[in-house]
Amino acid sequence: MSNRAVLEVIALDEEDAVAAQAGGADRLELVTDMAADGLTPSTAAFAAIRAAVDIPLRVMLRLADGFAAGDIDALVGRASELREAGAEEFVLGFLTPDGEPDLVAVERLITVLDGCRWTFHRAIDRAADRDALRKQLADLPGLDTYLTAGAPTGVDDGLATLRAEAARTGEPGYEPQILVGGGLRLDHLPTLRAAGLTAFHIGGAARPNGWTAPVSAEAVRTWREAVDA
Repeated sequence: MSNRAVLEVIALDEEDAVAAQAGGADRLELVTDMAADGLTPSTAAFAAIRAAVDIPLRVMLRLADGFAAGDIDALVGRASELREAGAEEFVLGFLTPDGEPDLVAVERLITVLDGCRWTFHRAIDRAADRDALRKQLADLPGLDTYLTAGAPTGVDDGLATLRAEAARTGEPGYEPQILVGGGLRLDHLPTLRAAGLTAFHIGGAARPNGWTAPVSAEAVRTWREAVDA
């Protein structure tokens, strides 16, 4: 991947993946069932997408809507299958009922991932204490990205938090890249870029006709041009 800003696009299948790559996406987040906010895709779906494109793929590890780990044994099994199929990057993140990071679940999964790079997703936006969560996760192997809107309600309400966290880049717990996503719009980009943020994540914005329609290469290209401007 080049030094340009990162544009990550959600892909549900190989048609999405091909269109996103054609539009200029740097990386894909692979999920299924967006009605549940994105769950782990099948190994067959991963293999089909991997065969269709040559950009990095981050595979979601989550079996049910929300931020509880649920059946961690089943999830570990799915992660093992995906690793055996060639998956090398992942997305995960779990909280306890009181909003603390679920370290038991996270550590069980990253043991299976065995050094793979991974994103802690928007569970951070529901955490009781974002700063404490970052410091608790700071030494976990492979963690290189936080997907965050800065607030549970989206980027509109999270801009101040995103700017503040960007200003702390390099501090303990703030080394991973901030990947901005969750209600992200094109008009947010000038403010975010001015704050030094360099990675952006889109889902619905890549689908002008809604989630029942495939990714639009043209829509992704519009974002690519805006991110690079």
